[in-house]
Amino acid sequence: LQLIDDVRSTIPDVAISSDFISGFCGETEEEHQDTLSLMEQVTYDQAYMFAYSMRGRTHAYRTMTDDVPEEVKMRRLNEVINVFRTNVQHRNESMEVGKIRLVLVEGESKKSRPGKRTFSGRTDQNKRVVFPIEYGTENDRNDEEGLLGQCWSEEEIRLMLRTLDGEGTAMLRDMPKIKVPLGPGDYAAVLVTEARGHTLQGRALWRSTLRGFDGLDLNTLHGDGTVASMLVALGEEGKIAVG
Repeated sequence: LQLIDDVRSTIPDVAISSDFISGFCGETEEEHQDTLSLMEQVTYDQAYMFAYSMRGRTHAYRTMTDDVPEEVKMRRLNEVINVFRTNVQHRNESMEVGKIRLVLVEGESKKSRPGKRTFSGRTDQNKRVVFPIEYGTENDRNDEEGLLGQCWSEEEIRLMLRTLDGEGTAMLRDMPKIKVPLGPGDYAAVLVTEARGHTLQGRALWRSTLRGFDGLDLNTLHGDGTVASMLVALGEEGKIAVG
């Protein structure tokens, strides 16, 4: 636990994952409860959870006895899964919602469908983010040949940051809107709007790069009344495409 504290104090945005095997040879109920307690204290961002099954040509196969009943394994596994799901939901609601994350667009999401197409991508913490593919015109929306949305350019975002004063919002409304394509393989700055377990929902704000994203002052972008909220508001008014 001290190691976890040291890592998180050094890298505040770090994501921590682990593997959990329930019902390993000789596992007692006390040891299982210790596992649940560890998960509660660490609050893992990712976890791979399985019930133990004996495999040939392993040290356990040659030297140990698979003595935990199957029903006990499955009960313990379900308890491990439930603790993880509860903790990851709370953690993502507190650590992710409202933040702008750099997302590598991987492609169309599994649940994407005509009329409601969505991209899926990964953050630096390897968290999956799903966000809508939005278009600049109806012709773009009807074009099925290429999987491309549109969004702000990073150059325009930098200009917006320089206009953050009393007239900032009005200036944004009058600025020409530079629309750039966004597709698989691109980086997108995505505002996280909702957490659904270990999957995040969001809206793409602009196409970015690793260097460009790191060079922006995200403290300016986070919180009420920021560029992020203005972008979303303007997008909802139909002033821009923010997908």
